Amino acid sequence: MKPWISKGWRPFLVLILLFVIWEITIRVFEVPAWLMPSPSEIWAEGVASWSTFTGHLASTTLLTIGGFVIGCTIGIGTAVGLHLLPKVREAVYPLMILSQNIPIIVLAPLLVIWFGFGLLPKIIVITLICFFPVAVSALDGFRQTNSEYILYMKMSGASKGQIFRKVEWPHALPSIFSGLKISATYSVMGAVISEWLGAQEGIGVYMTLASSSFRTDRVFVAIFMIMLLSLVFFGIILLLEKIMIKWNRKEDK
Repeated sequence: MKPWISKGWRPFLVLILLFVIWEITIRVFEVPAWLMPSPSEIWAEGVASWSTFTGHLASTTLLTIGGFVIGCTIGIGTAVGLHLLPKVREAVYPLMILSQNIPIIVLAPLLVIWFGFGLLPKIIVITLICFFPVAVSALDGFRQTNSEYILYMKMSGASKGQIFRKVEWPHALPSIFSGLKISATYSVMGAVISEWLGAQEGIGVYMTLASSSFRTDRVFVAIFMIMLLSLVFFGIILLLEKIMIKWNRKEDK
């Protein structure tokens, strides 16, 4: 039996028990559906409204992918530039840390004022959310490269670019993928937040319409789909990590 199967049944069992307790509690105390629906009611609503929900799901998925790719690309590019230019890193890195003290939900209305209600402010929100974890993880990965390998490359006459490509970049990949996995989960949240700024479709729009009409079951449908979408993105990054960093797994054994 594979390790993930032998270990995965425990959290799955706990999840099932939580749903059972939730269902029984709602039925015993006769909690109204508009206040707190039961899992069975949420499931029934999800099945009934699936044809309508798919358009919102597709819109959020495409928006998430676009923002995630742009944000992570800029994050990795920035980390590479700051690593290769130490003096610039010393000047810019503290500002990167400081920028994370600005809540995205506060910055979002300004983006609407500056860029309108189109696609651009939504992409910027997701990009800002994905940028920081990847950039910081990549920088940490570059700094943690074994100094003995770098010294050996220098003794062999390797240039700075060769040292980066053959030593620092490969050894930073585990850290980079750690940042990518964090950004993958945050990107879905960023997409939903960006849709609150003004969109015609998307899970964020679906949630807003559901909450305004006290359709709590639909709100929970949206919440569970956000969780599922985040897990899917996380799983894709995890799979890519296993494919691209086989040497790291061999060293761990």
